[in-house]
Amino acid sequence: MPNGKPAGVRCIQLSEDNACLIFGKPGRPAVCIGLRPVQSMCGDNRLQALEFLNALELATQPGNPV
Repeated sequence: MPNGKPAGVRCIQLSEDNACLIFGKPGRPAVCIGLRPVQSMCGDNRLQALEFLNALELATQPGNPV
Protein backbone atom coordinates (compact mmCIF):
# COMPACT_ATOMS: atom_id res chain seq x y z
CA MET A 1 0.00 0.00 0.00
CA PRO A 2 2.25 2.78 -1.32
CA ASN A 3 0.43 5.61 0.49
CA GLY A 4 0.13 3.77 3.79
CA LYS A 5 -2.75 1.81 5.26
CA PRO A 6 -5.54 3.74 6.97
CA ALA A 7 -6.96 2.44 10.24
CA GLY A 8 -9.75 -0.05 9.68
CA VAL A 9 -8.63 -0.95 6.18
CA ARG A 10 -7.52 -4.53 5.67
CA CYS A 11 -3.95 -4.85 4.42
CA ILE A 12 -3.88 -5.97 0.80
CA GLN A 13 -1.00 -8.32 1.66
CA LEU A 14 -3.09 -10.55 3.94
CA SER A 15 -4.23 -13.96 2.76
CA GLU A 16 -7.72 -15.31 3.45
CA ASP A 17 -6.43 -16.86 6.69
CA ASN A 18 -4.73 -13.57 7.74
CA ALA A 19 -1.18 -14.66 6.95
CA CYS A 20 1.20 -12.03 5.57
CA LEU A 21 1.85 -12.74 1.90
CA ILE A 22 5.12 -10.77 1.87
CA PHE A 23 6.58 -11.96 5.18
CA GLY A 24 10.37 -12.22 4.89
CA LYS A 25 10.47 -10.55 1.48
CA PRO A 26 12.72 -7.53 0.81
CA GLY A 27 9.81 -5.23 -0.09
CA ARG A 28 8.05 -5.69 3.25
CA PRO A 29 7.43 -2.27 4.87
CA ALA A 30 9.69 -1.24 7.75
CA VAL A 31 6.67 -0.76 10.02
CA CYS A 32 5.76 -4.41 9.54
CA ILE A 33 9.31 -5.60 10.08
CA GLY A 34 9.59 -3.61 13.32
CA LEU A 35 6.24 -4.71 14.74
CA ARG A 36 6.71 -7.07 17.67
CA PRO A 37 3.30 -8.30 18.85
CA VAL A 38 2.82 -8.90 22.57
CA GLN A 39 -0.14 -10.27 24.57
CA SER A 40 -1.38 -6.78 25.48
CA MET A 41 -1.55 -5.93 21.78
CA CYS A 42 -3.10 -9.17 20.59
CA GLY A 43 -5.57 -9.78 23.40
CA ASP A 44 -7.44 -13.06 23.46
CA ASN A 45 -9.02 -12.84 20.02
CA ARG A 46 -9.07 -10.97 16.70
CA LEU A 47 -11.60 -8.38 17.88
CA GLN A 48 -9.47 -7.41 20.89
CA ALA A 49 -6.40 -7.12 18.66
CA LEU A 50 -8.25 -4.89 16.19
CA GLU A 51 -9.56 -2.67 19.00
CA PHE A 52 -6.01 -2.21 20.32
CA LEU A 53 -4.61 -1.40 16.87
CA ASN A 54 -7.42 1.06 16.16
CA ALA A 55 -6.79 2.87 19.45
CA LEU A 56 -3.07 3.01 18.66
CA GLU A 57 -3.76 4.39 15.20
CA LEU A 58 -6.06 7.09 16.59
CA ALA A 59 -3.62 8.01 19.36
CA THR A 60 -0.81 8.57 16.87
CA GLN A 61 -2.70 10.81 14.45
CA PRO A 62 -1.44 14.40 14.19
CA GLY A 63 -3.17 16.66 16.69
CA ASN A 64 -4.09 13.88 19.14
CA PRO A 65 -2.42 13.95 22.55
CA VAL A 66 -0.37 10.85 23.24
